[in-house]
Amino acid sequence: MKTNAKTEILAGLSTFLACFYIVIVNPAILSVTGMSFSAVLTATVLVAGFGSLMMGLYAKNPIVVAPGMGINAFFTYTAVLDFGLSFEEALGSVFWSGVIFLLLTLFKTREKIIQAIPHSLRHAVSAGIGIFICFIGFQNAHFIVSDPATLVSMVGLRDPVALTFLSGLVLTAILSIRKVPGALILGIVFTTLLAWPIGRWWGDASAIQLGSPTLVNFTGVFSWPDFSLIGKADLVGSLRYAYLPVLFVFTFTILFDGISTFVGLSEASGLKDSDGSPKNMRKSLLTDAFATLLAGWVGSSSGTAYIESAVGIREGGRTGLTAITAGLLFLPCMFFSPLLSLVPSIASSIALVLVGTFMVTPLLQIQWKDPEEALPCFLTLVLIPFTFSLSIGISFGFITWTLLKIASGKRKEIHPILVIISLLSAFFLWI
Repeated sequence: MKTNAKTEILAGLSTFLACFYIVIVNPAILSVTGMSFSAVLTATVLVAGFGSLMMGLYAKNPIVVAPGMGINAFFTYTAVLDFGLSFEEALGSVFWSGVIFLLLTLFKTREKIIQAIPHSLRHAVSAGIGIFICFIGFQNAHFIVSDPATLVSMVGLRDPVALTFLSGLVLTAILSIRKVPGALILGIVFTTLLAWPIGRWWGDASAIQLGSPTLVNFTGVFSWPDFSLIGKADLVGSLRYAYLPVLFVFTFTILFDGISTFVGLSEASGLKDSDGSPKNMRKSLLTDAFATLLAGWVGSSSGTAYIESAVGIREGGRTGLTAITAGLLFLPCMFFSPLLSLVPSIASSIALVLVGTFMVTPLLQIQWKDPEEALPCFLTLVLIPFTFSLSIGISFGFITWTLLKIASGKRKEIHPILVIISLLSAFFLWI
C-alpha cells in the first residue's frame, strides 16, 4: 500500500483528534469512585501515549490504544459502586486481567480465537463498529439525544448546536469527496471556529461547560501532571473469591473488544497478512495486553485498541507512524490539559460520523439470502450499537451462529474454539 510520511502524520493527527476526548471523559467517569480527576487524567494519558507508541513502534499498525469506553463505566458503576470494591481493588482487577491477556497472547490463544471467528461474522463486526462509532458521534454532538418515549430522538434543527454540527459535517463530507488532503482535520478546525459563538451570541451561556457539545471557557494553558495513583492497585485484595466475577468481566470484555476492533479495522481497511488475519496480529495483541496491565498499575480502567483509529485509516494511515504520531500528541496533554477544552465535541464527532460509511462496506460480502449466515450477522450488526457494547453484540453473534449450525446438522463447520467461545459468551451474558 502506497503511503508517505506526510499522509501518516496527518492520519495520526486525525486519529488523535477523534480519540482525545478520552482524556477528559475517562477521568470524569472514574473520578466518581473517589479517584482524583487529575490523577486519572495523567493515567489516561500515560496509557494512551505509551500504548499507542508501542503499537506503532512494535506492532507497526496505525491503531491507537487508550482506556476503553464502556469498561470505564463498568469499573465505576458495577465494580466499585455495585460490587463494593475499593477503587484500589478495581485497579488490581484491571492489572490481573492484563496479566491474563498477556499469557493468552504468549500462548497464541487469542490468535486462535480470531482465526476461529467465521469470516461473515468478521464483516458484521466491522460494520457494527462503524454504526457504533457513528452513533457515538451523533450522541457526542448532541444531535441525537435521549427521549423518554422513544429512548432516542433528534434535536430540532433550530438548535444552534445542531446547525453548527450539520454545517461542519456537510463541509467535511464535501472536502472528503473532493479528496482534499487532511479533510477531516480541516472540518474539525472549521467546526471549532463555527462553534465559538454558541452560548455567547445566542442561547444560554451556561451551556458552555465541561462535557458540553460546544466550546468551553478558556481556563488556562499549563497544569502539572498528577502521578498519585501510580502503584495504588490492590493486587491481593482484588483476588478475593467474591470479586472473581469482576475479574472475569474485565477479562472477557476487553478480550473481545480488542479482538472485534482488530478484526473490524482489518476487514474495512485491508490491513491483513497473507493468511487473511489482521496485520501483525500477535504483536498488536501483545500491545493490547500491555496497555491493560499498564492501566491497572498507573491508575486507569483497561486499555484497548480504539475503533476511532478508523478515522486515521480513512485518511490514509497504513503504518505504525500513524499510531506513533497520535501517541506523541497524547503525552503533552499531561501538561496542557486545559487546552483540550478548546475543541468541542461537535467538531471531533464529525469524523466519527463520516467514518461510519467507510466501516460498513464489508456488509456487501455477507450472504444475506442465507439465513444461517444472515441472522447471526444481523444480530451482531445491530446489537453492537443498540446495546452500546462490542462484547454483547459479538457474543450474540457467536452464540446464534453456533446454535444455527448445530440445528441444521452442520456441526463440522463449527470450529471447536468457537464452541468454547459461545459457552463463555453465554456465561458472560448471564452474569
